[in-house]
Parts: sequence; structure tokens; C-alpha cells
Amino acid sequence: MALREIVEKGDDVLNKKCREVVKFDDRLAMLIDDMTDTLHDSGGVGLAAPQVGMLRRVVVIEVDPEQGVIELVNPEIIETSGRQVGLEGCLSLPGKWGIASRPYRVTVKAQNRNGEEFTVSGEGLLARAFCHELDHLDGILYDTKVERMLFPEEIEKLNAGELDLSDEIYTEE
Repeated sequence: MALREIVEKGDDVLNKKCREVVKFDDRLAMLIDDMTDTLHDSGGVGLAAPQVGMLRRVVVIEVDPEQGVIELVNPEIIETSGRQVGLEGCLSLPGKWGIASRPYRVTVKAQNRNGEEFTVSGEGLLARAFCHELDHLDGILYDTKVERMLFPEEIEKLNAGELDLSDEIYTEE
């Protein structure tokens, strides 16, 4: 397993639609393992294959280390409900944060690394991660969906605990 370089905004690969995975083999397993290592090294919540330069419909997400990494191959959102508005960032846009609206609950149908189909549901941060990472597979970056991007001075205040965004961040279950 190896760390892969995370592609940043400006690289054309992030704007392209990914191809469906049709071969469930050792190369796919290596990609998933490398993406997981890269995700853990980055401190992020999710990583999509185009973020490491691969135009494949593959995502890894980990919002709770106790639950472990969720591996999604050929994922598709099949159900959403509610609404949440909150902070969102991206490993491909380092240092940038925005306020984005996403569904509060999301159900995804996908395949595992062996090609077996399954569904997984999540709410809150996990639902946000599902939407964010699956957008990457269609060449969509979160900054095109935000209600507003935070200014650098706001990010500094947020990191210092001096900024209250409670009037802009909320959940409607």
C-alpha cells in the first residue's frame, strides 16, 4: 500500500466524469487500499478516485474510526431526506471552507471491492460525505454548490474558536 498524491483544483481530472468499474481485481483492491492510506494520512473524511488522479467510480469514507472505512464502488444515491446546512471543505481545495446545503439523510447503493452489491445509509456528516464524494465522481466540486465561501479572516477566527456561524448552520430532519 502506498500514499497517493491528492490532486488539487485546477487539474482537469477533477472536472471529468468517472468511468464505471467493471473489473474487480487486485488493481482495484490496491487502489482502494492506497486511497484509504491516503485518506488516513490527510486527516480527511472522504476521498474519491479522481482526487488521486484515477477516473474510476470509487470512494472511501471514514467519519467514525470505530465504524471503519466505508468502501464504495460504483455508488449511486438512491434516497435522500431532510436538509442540513453546514461547513464543508475538500482535500482538493486545501484551506478553503464554504457553507453548503446537503440532505440530512442519504442512502447509497454500491458494490464492494469484490463486486457484491449493498446499501448503506447515513445522516449528518456521513450523509454530507456521501454527497460530496459522489459529486467528485461526476466532476463536481463542492465550491460550485456552496451558499458562500468563507473569507480567509473568517477561517482564522473559526480555527481560533472566535467565530459563531450558528445562524448559518442548521439541520431540518
